[in-house]
This record gives sequence, C-alpha cells and structure tokens, in this order.
Amino acid sequence: MENKKRIYEELITEIQSVLAGENDPIAWMSTLSCLIRNKTGHFWVGFYRVRGKELVIGPYQGTLGCLHIPFGKGVCGTCAEQRRTLVVPDVHQFPGHIACDSRSNSEIVVPVFDGRGRLKAVLDMDSTSLAVFDETDRTYLEIIAGFMAGLEWEIKV
Repeated sequence: MENKKRIYEELITEIQSVLAGENDPIAWMSTLSCLIRNKTGHFWVGFYRVRGKELVIGPYQGTLGCLHIPFGKGVCGTCAEQRRTLVVPDVHQFPGHIACDSRSNSEIVVPVFDGRGRLKAVLDMDSTSLAVFDETDRTYLEIIAGFMAGLEWEIKV
C-alpha cells in the first residue's frame, strides 16, 4: 500500500512538471495515458470522451478499446451515467460488462469533469489481475482527474 502511494505521489509530481501550462484536453489525455501506464504498468489506461449520451474512445495506451460505449452500459458507461468512480475487483461479475479485451479482469473508472461540473470524459484503467484497484487508486486518480477541470474543453476558433 505504501509503495502504491509513493508511485502515485511520484506520478503527480511528473504530471505537474510535464503538463504545467498545458490547457488542451487531448494533450492531457494522451500524456496522462502514457505517464500512468508507464508508472503503474497496468494493462490498459485511457480515456473515453463524452459525446451526447455515449462515450467515444479517446487517447489510450494498451490493446484496442471499444470505440463507442452507451451511457449505462459496462463499467465505463455506468460510471458516466452515475457520475462516480467505480472500482470493480472482477469485471466478469459486473452486470452488463463489455469485454473490449477478454484479458481484462479488474477495472477502475473515474469521471472527469470540467470547471462547471459537466462530465467530459472518463479515465479507465484495466488490469489482467483480479482485485488490483482499491481506495488508494480511487483517491489518487480522482485527484489526477480533478487537475483536468480547468482545461479548455470547448474548442475556440
């Protein structure tokens, strides 16, 4: 547990250094996917962006992800619909689980909000092991997602 906290604290320091002054959400999602996956070694790390009432694949690191996920479907869609973090020790026991890659066994999905509290994306992490994610992951990933609230989510032309 202490090692996991140290990893996340180092990750936050890297994020603050690498992304200081950056306001573009795609740049953030791409960079976070890379930093988180390299630091934690998890099987799949990435984002799904909100488009209407569905999630559309965003920047990620890992094997192919699902391209579209309706709100309320699977872990990611349920997170989006409920607007809260979901920690799932065994995805095969989750009602309506969507198997984008059958090697995934546990998952954590964190909502990403803009500064006005509107859901903009979800951060999804998958592991090939069961029961990998816990309250430490939840705490730190929610902090990381919170850094994204001030980004320029609306395209300015």
